[in-house]
Amino acid sequence: MQDNISHSTATCGCACTLHGRRRFTALLAAGALAPVALAQAQIPECRRSRVSGLVPANQVEGTAQQQYVQMLRQAQGQGALVPATHPQMQRLRYIAQRIVPYTTECNERAAQWRWEVNLFNSKQVNAFCMPGGKIAFFSGILQQLQLNDDEVAMIMGHEVAHALLEHARERMAKSGGTELFLRGAAALFGLGGLGDLAAQGATQLLSLRFGRQDESEADALGLLLAARAGYDPGAGVTLWQKMGAATGGKAPPQWLSTHPAGETRIRDIQTKLARVQPMFHSAGKPDRRFQPPAA
Repeated sequence: MQDNISHSTATCGCACTLHGRRRFTALLAAGALAPVALAQAQIPECRRSRVSGLVPANQVEGTAQQQYVQMLRQAQGQGALVPATHPQMQRLRYIAQRIVPYTTECNERAAQWRWEVNLFNSKQVNAFCMPGGKIAFFSGILQQLQLNDDEVAMIMGHEVAHALLEHARERMAKSGGTELFLRGAAALFGLGGLGDLAAQGATQLLSLRFGRQDESEADALGLLLAARAGYDPGAGVTLWQKMGAATGGKAPPQWLSTHPAGETRIRDIQTKLARVQPMFHSAGKPDRRFQPPAA
């Protein structure tokens, strides 16, 4: 499938891309300092494992920053970093600007993070958020699944939740993989492998995998974040229906996978809608809507 993003990527120089990143990071940082509306203790979805405290957060986040920069540089050198002027890039950053202000309610460190969102031109159906608020989407997940804004917000909320719940730190603490991580390997985030960019050495996010409980926790918190940002949490159901259709039913049985089966996730999301739908109804709604990329 030809990706229509790649043509515009080559027209944007390094200075343009870096300027857009700095400006967007500043906007997100300002949003992250918004007043806390709910105490963390009142949000059960925000509870984190104490095991993660065995691994220094600043070291994890610092290494993640280095790897994210490395990935950006290599993608830019290959013409695979989508420019800030692209409609899909603007779409992701707009949705992030609505979600990020609610992150400090779950993790006080989020106020210090330099949030970034970037889009990579790749057919991989993937997205992730590294420790410290470094978000990446691959164009394949937007194009192949033809996601609407609510579904994109469900993915972004889920990936941001992994970072807020510090699942990478927890996994490293449990596996004793701290030294490996600090030498340059980071956690594998989200919906799958990093694809071509990882295979070519842009990043080494291949050492740790989230478990089923991590994924279920991220689903729950992600729904809440997206709902409070004004996106319909019911889109979590249609998202996983699209995921199932895209895989053609070829996903492994749940007992063979580290992720919950799609049907399980849909049922879990449906049971949580009664809690998050009122948040969505009372939230301010987005004043901009975007279309999926051309199929």
